[in-house]
Amino acid sequence: MTTIRLLLADDHPVVRAGLRAVLDTEPDFTVVGEAATAERAVELAAAGGVDVVLMDLQFGAGMHGSEATAAITAAPAGPKVLVLTTYDTDADILAAVEAGASGYLLKDAPPEELAAAVRTAAAGQSALAPAVAHRLMDRMRTPAEALTKRELEVLQLVGEGLSNQQISKALFLSQATVKSHLVHVFAKLGVDSRTAAVAAATARRLIRR
Repeated sequence: MTTIRLLLADDHPVVRAGLRAVLDTEPDFTVVGEAATAERAVELAAAGGVDVVLMDLQFGAGMHGSEATAAITAAPAGPKVLVLTTYDTDADILAAVEAGASGYLLKDAPPEELAAAVRTAAAGQSALAPAVAHRLMDRMRTPAEALTKRELEVLQLVGEGLSNQQISKALFLSQATVKSHLVHVFAKLGVDSRTAAVAAATARRLIRR
């Protein structure tokens, strides 16, 4: 039996302990490390001896989980990354998939689904939660109506209260480009204000509040 070596990356000790307890019941899994920050996860993954990283997305201050995922998957022969999070917004899903995640699972997934996803990711295949796969399929069916990754990034920052000037600095875009993205967002969502756009996108789980 081939053993799958796991790294748990989550800033909550209770969550890591719970994951370890569940994963330790699987005979072909062994948890070889834990990381409380995304930066530490990147370090441990780079050190070798890890097959799959279970990666949260939100770590408070510091590197975001999708950034860590991109750093880990960019390394030749690096481990696979399975995102395990509470967030199922389009903005989070697209960022993780674009960063190279092999799978995307929600934390309320049953243990058997988690174990299956780990084995699928370890085998180099895609492991998406059914709800996540459904959202991606919806985007593919109606591409003209779907917000792009950049539009979602801009709208997420609007939702966090940033001005166009602050958004332009955060995303390294001109203010004219930010305004252009917002015009497209308003048109796709059928709204005419920043407040209405944030409300509509939050209700449709496109961005996180």
